[in-house]
Amino acid sequence: MFDSLSTKLERAFKLLKGQGKITEINVSETIKEIRKALLDADVNYKVAKQFTDTVKEKALGQNVLTSISPGQLMVKITQEELTKLMGGETEEIKLGGNPTVILMSGLQGSGKTTFSGKLANHMKIKRGKKPLLVACDIYRPAAIKQLQVLGEQIGVDVYADPENKDAVSIAKSAIAQAKVNGNSVVIIDTAGRLAIDEVMMKEIAAVKNAINPDEILFVVDSMTGQDAVNTAKAFNDLLDFTGVVLTKLDGDTRGGAALSIKSIVNKPIKFVGTGEKMDAIDVFHPNRMADRILGMGDVVTLVERAQEQYDEVAARKLQKKIAQNQFTFNDFLAQLQQIKKMGNIKDLVGMIPGVGKALKGVDIDDNAFVSIEAIIHSMTPYERENPDSLNGKRRERIAKGSGTTVQDVNRLSKQFEDTRKMMKMMGNKDQMAKMMSQMKNMPGMGR
Repeated sequence: MFDSLSTKLERAFKLLKGQGKITEINVSETIKEIRKALLDADVNYKVAKQFTDTVKEKALGQNVLTSISPGQLMVKITQEELTKLMGGETEEIKLGGNPTVILMSGLQGSGKTTFSGKLANHMKIKRGKKPLLVACDIYRPAAIKQLQVLGEQIGVDVYADPENKDAVSIAKSAIAQAKVNGNSVVIIDTAGRLAIDEVMMKEIAAVKNAINPDEILFVVDSMTGQDAVNTAKAFNDLLDFTGVVLTKLDGDTRGGAALSIKSIVNKPIKFVGTGEKMDAIDVFHPNRMADRILGMGDVVTLVERAQEQYDEVAARKLQKKIAQNQFTFNDFLAQLQQIKKMGNIKDLVGMIPGVGKALKGVDIDDNAFVSIEAIIHSMTPYERENPDSLNGKRRERIAKGSGTTVQDVNRLSKQFEDTRKMMKMMGNKDQMAKMMSQMKNMPGMGR
């Protein structure tokens, strides 16, 4: 996400780097390039102009011209202003009411129904709630079926009444049932249209007035740029929604919606959708997103995702096995599966400072682990637990069984051995100290 914007902003900051003398002229040139980058990303013109005017004013006010590192100071000011532009503070769902009622709104195709499922999953797993999904789209039977399929997939109840063509009635009945069944959160998926029309707007306004929801979320496809912002304004004028959800942020998005929407409707972005899976949902953190746009990575989110998959008991057992040099292919496979649960690989790589930039243009396939898993699954239980048993004949059989080559099996075996050695070394403090001491004595090191 934001790859094009990040590249252009980096190019803008380079105007200040390597300059023998920093002047108001080349600061102005940098500001001009930043504004151009924002407009190319489909940011609203007024928003882009006001943003760059503020950055320039602060830059000159903080003596960028006399700064030792003018480029770094400009990046810092831009990061702070990007954070403010996208909302400043993180704002999550406010859980109140008995139950908490969340009304979803948005156009057809924005990912509203899918996100309703993701939000229910988030409430269940991350917030410990018992959600109820409500199929309130009375026009599209496919939307009702889709919500039911999603509910079954994540283990969440779905309230649906396909024969009822009164959205208000369906919403009221669902809330009544939630109270009886002890559901703490009710998520109501409403009808969408290909474009804003009077019937749609009247209907969702009627639902809002009848149920008085605790939260009204406007779901928008971030790939639609300024159209998304204009649609958000129309919905906000009618519904006065409480927050925005940006979907498809993992796609080829220019970022205009994320950067403009807060300024236009003055409502926070609360969540972003980052993939197709039901756990591909993130709380929106303006400061972290600003860091990612500027190529600084997002280590905090990366650590949070890792912690979600972290099993302390399993980790202690693994540490003990590593110390005793008993790390096996089963352990290796388990670690790969944990990484996969953290999200798509390209997204994870982009969170590591500097790495995303270094691998720009490199196609990182989410199926990169498929052949590795196939090779390990083609091993016998004995072979997985005893990696040193893989002789030539065994490797030939494994290659045939996994649809790979002997060279692929040999490559994986070497990677596994390298990983095992590194893990053992990291688990041995004396060995690590010895290695560090040797490194210091190497030519050009520690001097």
